[in-house]
Parts: sequence; structure tokens; C-alpha cells
Amino acid sequence: MKRTPLQRKTPLTSGGNRRKRCPSCRVMFTPARDSQAVCGEIECAIAHGRSEKGRATTRKALANVERREIKVRKEKLKSRADRLRETQVVFNEWIRLRDTALPCVSCGRHHQGQWHAGHYRTVGANPELRFDPLNVHKQCAPCNNHKSGDIVNYRIELVKRIGADKVDWLEGPHDPKRYTIEDLKAMKADYREKIKELKRAAA
Repeated sequence: MKRTPLQRKTPLTSGGNRRKRCPSCRVMFTPARDSQAVCGEIECAIAHGRSEKGRATTRKALANVERREIKVRKEKLKSRADRLRETQVVFNEWIRLRDTALPCVSCGRHHQGQWHAGHYRTVGANPELRFDPLNVHKQCAPCNNHKSGDIVNYRIELVKRIGADKVDWLEGPHDPKRYTIEDLKAMKADYREKIKELKRAAA
């Protein structure tokens, strides 16, 4: 049976988005939004919704919405400890990128193994310095894991890198810090941006 062409009731408007072809009536149109699949005709929208491609698009859109909702729910359920761990992971990545060209702060080796972000003053003993860039440097896994950080050699190299005054400051007393969830979220976002900047500079 010969299909009767659809008579357009609504005019097609131009816009900033790239023109595409309506899968139902085959007329070129400019979508009002990126996700718009068909032109503005009701008949085209109904036909597309009934098609296999239309159903697939709908399923994909619903899946995306569900993923976003799950992500939002997970974010709300995160504890302060969860936020602290996440921020530490991002901060450690920044440290390793910052020190990319440097050898291990303790043994002075360049190698192809695993690298850590090693704390001079440990997180357990000095949690207030866990996110202080002066206190954390790229360190090879053997020194960090098997030599307890090799602190003697760490200190020798640290004096060369940041100076004796700053090392003395690290070794001195510090006020305790209690990071709020908002503090940790802001810090995580800040170091993510710094990571992007370092990667752009290295590209």
C-alpha cells in the first residue's frame, strides 16, 4: 500500500545544532536539543516511538536516568570516611604526577615498578599533614612498603628538596584538623583540576 506523505504543520526552524534527517518523514530538520530524535511533527514522534530504534532510544534514555539517580543516591550515602579515602586517592595521584620526573624520595632510584605517594610524617601519627604537599612525595613501593618509608634517607632528600626550615616545620607541632564533608569534596575537586592541568602540560 502506498504511503501517504505527511503534510507538515509546524515549520522547521534553524538553530545552533547540526541538522539531521527525521527517521520517520525523512525531512531534514534542526533539533532544538541534542537528544531530539525526530522533527516536531506528532505523527513522526509516535511512529518513531513505536519503531525498534525508537524503543531502543527510550530504553537507553531511561537507563541513563537510572544511572544518574543511582549515582546521586550513592553520593548521598557516602560517609565522611568514604570521602576521606576518595580525596586521598586523588591527592596521591596528583603527588605522583607532580613528581613524575623525580626519582624515589628515599632511595633515589628511577624504575619501572609501582609508585606511591609516600608521607614523611605518617598519616597515623600526624593526620593533620595527610594532605600537605610538603609532607608527601613520590616514593617507590619497596621503600614505602618494605622499609617503612626509609625515613632516614627520606629526610636527607627532603632537606635538599624543600629546605631544612620546612622539614623542621613538618617535624614540629601542628593544630589538629577536622575536615568536613564539604571540605573534602572541595579538595577532591581542586586536585582533580590540578591533575588535568598537569596532564595537559605533559601532553
